[in-house]
Amino acid sequence: MKDERWLLPEGIEEVLPREARVLEALRRKLLDSYDSWGYELVMPPFIEYLESLLTGTGNDLDLQTFKLTDQLSGRMMGIRADMTPQVSRIAARHLQQAAPLRLCYMGSVIKTRPDSFANSRSPLQIGAELYGHSGVESDVEILCLMTETLHQAGIGDPYIDLGHVGIYRGLAEQAGLNVEQESRLFDALQRKARTEIEACLHDWKLNDEIAAMLLALVDLNGGEETLRQANIKLKAAAGPVQTALKNLVAIAEELRRRQPDLNLHFDLAELRGYHYHTGVVFAAYVAGRGLAIAQGGRYDDIGEVFGCARPATGFSTDLKVLIETAETIPAPRAIFAPAGSDPAMLKYIGELRQQGERVIQALPGQQGDAAAMNCEREIVNQGGSWTVV
Repeated sequence: MKDERWLLPEGIEEVLPREARVLEALRRKLLDSYDSWGYELVMPPFIEYLESLLTGTGNDLDLQTFKLTDQLSGRMMGIRADMTPQVSRIAARHLQQAAPLRLCYMGSVIKTRPDSFANSRSPLQIGAELYGHSGVESDVEILCLMTETLHQAGIGDPYIDLGHVGIYRGLAEQAGLNVEQESRLFDALQRKARTEIEACLHDWKLNDEIAAMLLALVDLNGGEETLRQANIKLKAAAGPVQTALKNLVAIAEELRRRQPDLNLHFDLAELRGYHYHTGVVFAAYVAGRGLAIAQGGRYDDIGEVFGCARPATGFSTDLKVLIETAETIPAPRAIFAPAGSDPAMLKYIGELRQQGERVIQALPGQQGDAAAMNCEREIVNQGGSWTVV
């Protein structure tokens, strides 16, 4: 029988040296960048009680979470599939303050099935959250930090897809849809299944005006002209829809002022995280890749169940996806040093390492030269002194 003990579960990957080096370098770079924006690092636990882990997140995350029984308490526990709810719990329970609170995080998560970023079930999730401010400016700050993350990772010219869950939510309320109808229409909108949507609207005998507005969501996607079209096609919508649309326009205008060259796309039928988000939703894409490489949105009052309801907005991405998408991945630069214990040479090696150089010293009798050790430079003795050539 063939030995397959080395096989890993589908969607669970090992990270080998070159990729691990790049991942770690990018992790440090991004966390330093977030720190420069005032975002404090938190480190949530890998596992916690299920009712805390899934609070306010809806059914989607429940299906993605591995569950097990705590042998000490007998209570159900979950392995985190998303760090955002954990960060919200930390913010609500331990970091209550009147001023806006900025937090960032990075760590492994485990999912029962591949997520919307890639085919991996073990992403390295990194992200940032801003609590305590409900204005356009906090959403735009998070969007700018997300685009800065992509640029730091070497991803050029992404385009940002913007939507707002309040538009569909307001139309569904105005139409008087029950929970089952709202869910069915939501599913059809995500697939942009026009024929199915038309059949639903006909079967439910909605008045022509509200039916036309719900159907219009299918086609309200594209460039900035989409917002102008939305103002026309949704002019009969009730107050909550108009408020949501104005909020989306204001976010787009402010984002355009700060990043005039950013590629913006709008899709009013895109409702990712519908049961979780409360306002603007957004995702980043690059040409040639159908899946989002980063995403986020507003999710106000998630901390209410923990005793501290605050406005909140944030984004997350997967470090593995970022390095897969990056245009170039730098090869490690290293210096090869000969074997031996000459004090002057060892001192020189130490000085180079303190300067940030990567120095690999040969072992006596080893096979493989500098090239075999992926070193493009060597330490040699020239005229009685050690130098790099």
